[in-house]
Amino acid sequence: MIGSIIVVSLFVLGAICGFLGLLPNFILEGNYSIYALCGLMMCVGMTLGHDKNIVKKFKALDPKMAVLPLLTITGTLLGCAIISLFMSNRSLSDCMAVGSGFGYYSLSSVFITQYKGAEMGTIALLSNIIRELSALMLAPLFVRYFGKLAPIAAGGATSLDTTLPAVAKFSGQDFLVLSMFHGVVIDFSVPFLVRLFCSF
Repeated sequence: MIGSIIVVSLFVLGAICGFLGLLPNFILEGNYSIYALCGLMMCVGMTLGHDKNIVKKFKALDPKMAVLPLLTITGTLLGCAIISLFMSNRSLSDCMAVGSGFGYYSLSSVFITQYKGAEMGTIALLSNIIRELSALMLAPLFVRYFGKLAPIAAGGATSLDTTLPAVAKFSGQDFLVLSMFHGVVIDFSVPFLVRLFCSF
């Protein structure tokens, strides 16, 4: 939990620095966040590569777990449909399009901006960032109250990358392969589902 609080605190600090103009242009114009993400992915990859039984774990992955991404997609869209009932100024398709980002804010917000405008794109960006941060911060609580699959489902598309360390820490190393599989399937669904709901 402390690690998640540190992550969120650094995010808030970065937002404040950007808002106050305290950062030089070369940082703002560079792709440093991509480099940091790549470094994180390399560390996760080294952890997986160090495990001599990784191939056996892929082969031993329970076929029943293959439905986890489908359950995540279904649960998210069902939740969005319910939320839309309480939002008179947003249509069902708007809510479904935002939810179809599944935490993949960099891709979904761009698509939604193109189809629905900048306001909806901003809502999508914030919604998906909140999903990612919630998955990071609440991972230990998800495991305690809902089981070890909960942080994977909560992370959505981010279970492949940014929330993977939280899955490893709180669900266990044995769930890394499933988390990556889950993230890949969700990632591929995002452009199709976002475009589908934006077309209505």
